[in-house]
Amino acid sequence: MSKRNPSVNIKKGDTVKVIAGKDKGAEGKVISVLRAEQRVIVEGVNRVKKHTKVVNQGQGNTGGIITTEAPIHVSNVMLVEGGGTTRIGFRREQVTKRRPDGSEYTAERSVRISRKTGKDI
Repeated sequence: MSKRNPSVNIKKGDTVKVIAGKDKGAEGKVISVLRAEQRVIVEGVNRVKKHTKVVNQGQGNTGGIITTEAPIHVSNVMLVEGGGTTRIGFRREQVTKRRPDGSEYTAERSVRISRKTGKDI
C-alpha cells in the first residue's frame, strides 16, 4: 500500500446501509472512519465478542466478554440519502473568502452531492 492515505467518501456521522457481508441490509450511523485501512465502524453492524482482562482491580475495570463493533470495508457500505441508497459525487463551487486584513478573494471548495438526486449532502 502507498504512503498516501486513500480517499474515503464516507464521513463520521453519515447513515449507511450494508450492501455485502453477513449484515447485509442493516443500516446504522458511522462511528469512525479508518482511512488508512479503508474501513468504517458502523453502530450495530459487524458485532464481535471481545475478551477483556482485569486490569488494576481497584479501579473498577472488571474483565469479561464485551460485544463491540468491528471495522467493515468501505466498499461494503453505501450512503443512505432520502428514501434509499446513493453514490457520492463531488462538485466544485466558487466561494468568496475574506482575508484577515479585510480584502476578499474567490476560491473553490468541494461539495459532496448525491449522484441520484444531484442535491448537496
